[in-house]
This record gives sequence, structure tokens and C-alpha cells, in this order.
Amino acid sequence: MPSGESAPAAGAFHRFMADAARTGTLVVQPRMGFADPARMRAGLIATRAADATTVGTLTLDSFTRVGDYAAAARAVAQGHHLNGYPLVSMDRETTTGLLDGVHGPGFPVQVRHGSARPGRIVEALVAAGLDATEGGPVSYCLPYGRTPLATSVRAWAEACRSLAALRGTGAEPHLETFGGCMLGQLCPPSLLVALSVLEAKFFHRHGLRSVSLSYAQQISPEQDEEAVHALRALAADHLPDTSWHVVVYAYMGVYPETRAGALRLVADAARLAVRTGAARLIVKTPAESARIPSVEENVTALETAAAAARTARPAPPPPSTGIEAEARSLVEAVLHLHDDLGQALIRAFAHGYLDVPFCLHPDNAGRTHSFISDRGRLEWSRTGSLPLGRSTAAPPSRRLTSSGLLHALNHVKNRYDDPAALLGRASRPRPPRISAAAGGR
Repeated sequence: MPSGESAPAAGAFHRFMADAARTGTLVVQPRMGFADPARMRAGLIATRAADATTVGTLTLDSFTRVGDYAAAARAVAQGHHLNGYPLVSMDRETTTGLLDGVHGPGFPVQVRHGSARPGRIVEALVAAGLDATEGGPVSYCLPYGRTPLATSVRAWAEACRSLAALRGTGAEPHLETFGGCMLGQLCPPSLLVALSVLEAKFFHRHGLRSVSLSYAQQISPEQDEEAVHALRALAADHLPDTSWHVVVYAYMGVYPETRAGALRLVADAARLAVRTGAARLIVKTPAESARIPSVEENVTALETAAAAARTARPAPPPPSTGIEAEARSLVEAVLHLHDDLGQALIRAFAHGYLDVPFCLHPDNAGRTHSFISDRGRLEWSRTGSLPLGRSTAAPPSRRLTSSGLLHALNHVKNRYDDPAALLGRASRPRPPRISAAAGGR
């Protein structure tokens, strides 16, 4: 990995990713965040030095994510541990100091946070000389609290405009949608694809011209490959005058407890990214099931992913099972609700045109459900008011019980922790058949 330059460079993230996309190199990235500036700097340096093509991350703490900056500042002053870097509560000199000599054109750094009200975060990252972050008005609202969707839409519109203002300086700021990662698991791929495209269009309409679209690895490799190809097809149609790339996330649900299982899962995520033409991968580590990962564990995950990526090759899309058609139906239905995309998103959730399974947010209708089919794929068991041109309902023998939900949530963990699979009895693990008694729907 090239060493970072001595000073932050405007548009560093955009240029770095554009160069990587042209060469077909998979960029791998941790979700690393530490409250101590010295440790955060050491983490960035270790990420840069990994045997991989990497970008750095400042993942923010939970107090900052919910806007409790005073609590974050008190925790820092009292020496309490935080689960991320308190960017807003740190003085600018501290943050620019930890970035000095590390961040630059050869090693850009992205801020990752989780806030439905990101205005102060965007102000702080721009002041520190950074130009890339991620999130979205839906994806950083519904899963993380009870902030009204309308409030998040307004806050994200303002934040997008603030970030886009960097274009006036000659820079090209970058914004990544988290829409393809809703709730981490048990969300059928067509909805993930639609949400990712809609949030990317929202960013574009508020001035951004460099975006990335996310997709979280789910439970079926073939279904995931179809979904990422669908995401790329819709992005090409809906973002014609925008620089964009796809970022794959290693599985976001209940993670394997064994080191071998966890590393095999992140390697499979890297192969998924390469096979589908994604440009970047967000990794997870063997420590995910128990605690916040160390710097060393993050580096191991980065290097495992990079090694797997080097053995993979791009592949054509698998046979269609309708993911792209479903995603297109969802996107087009939302776009027809209102000329203002923010208002369209609000109306879409009010009408149930967008409805995330198992999401408890007050603005989510909660009329859709999913299940793991006998083929090991995530499928709709109830589509509620989704504009898919069909209505489905699980028969009584297939309806999900509490034990069945627990089984489904642990599906990937159990599969990758299976000693038989870890011994290599199958090159690609086959999901077990989930019966109605086990909670399949």
C-alpha cells in the first residue's frame, strides 16, 4: 500500500476509489474506531501498512451517533472507554494531528457513524480536512432509534448540501449509502437493492456526484451475486452523470464464534465482491461475536479478504430469479410518489411501498415478512403493500415462530461454525433445509 502524504488532500477518497476501479483492484476497509487519538492513529497506520489495498476508517462512538456530544466529551475527559472516535467532541487540532502524515491521496480516510442527524458530524469531518462519509436518511434512521423519518430526511438533505459544498473548492466529496445493509440480515435482496439506489439518488439530488451503493452479504452466494449485479444495473440507469461504485459488506448479522468460521465468511465476502465487480469491501473480524476488535484483528481480516480477492475473478450474472425486476418496481413506485425524493421516501413508508421486515421503527408499516426457504434463500413470505404486482402470505404451517426466528438469525453463524464445513468437505457450504417446525415460513 502506498504511504500517505503529509497533508490531507481534497477529494482524496473519490480519486483513490476511481483509480482502484480502473485497475480492477478490490479495496478493503475496516470499521475501526477508538476514542484514544494515539490508538486511532496507530490503527490507521496499521491499516495503511496491511498487505492489501486499503482505505482508513474513523468509526464514531455511540454518544456522537445520537447527538449527545456533551456525554462524549465527559467520557473523554474522565478517561472512560468509548466504542469509537468522538469526532465532534474532539478539538480540530487533535483530529488533524492524528491524521497528519497518514491521510492523503495514497490513503484516504472515511468517517462512519450511524446518525440520523449528521449535520455536526459533517461539519467536523470537513473541518478536519476529510471528504468522505456514509449513511442515509432511511438507513441511518429506521434501524437505530425512534427519530421520525421526516426529521432524518431534512437533516440528511442539509448534511448532503454541506458536504456537496466542497465541490465549490474543486474537491469531489464522497458519500456512501448504507441502504443495502438494513438491519443486517433477513431482509430480501430486492429491498436492499432498492433502498441503496434510492438513497444514492437522494444524495445526487442534493449535490453529490461521487457516491457508493452498499449491499450486505446475506445467506445465499448465488442470490447475493444476482443482487449485486442487479444493484449495478439499476445504478447505471439511475445515476448516469455520477461517479459511483458498489461496496459489499461482510455479513452483518450474528457472526461465527470460531476464528476459522469468521475468516472463511469474510473470505467468501471478498470473493463475492470480485465476482460481481464491486470495488470495495467492508470487513468484519473473528472478534465480532464477542467484543470490539483490536487493531491486529482488523489487519488479519483485511489481509484475509485481500488474499481471497486475489484468487477470484469476475463472473457473469447468475440466472435471474426476479431480484432486479422487484427492485425496479420498488424504485419506480417510490419515484412516482413525489418530485421531491425526500417526500417520496416519507410517503413510501407511510403507504407501505417500502416496508422492512422485523423493523420496529414507528414509521415502518411492519406488514412484510421474510423467511429462509428450503433452497437456502431469503424470500418474501408476506409482501404487505409492496408494489410488486403480487401478494404472498405464508400458509399456517410455514409461519415464523419465536424459535424459528432465532434459528434464522443464527443460520449463517451455525453454518460457518460447523466443523464439517471448516474441514473443507464442501467448497461452498450448502444451507441446511429449514423445515416448518424449525421456523421456516
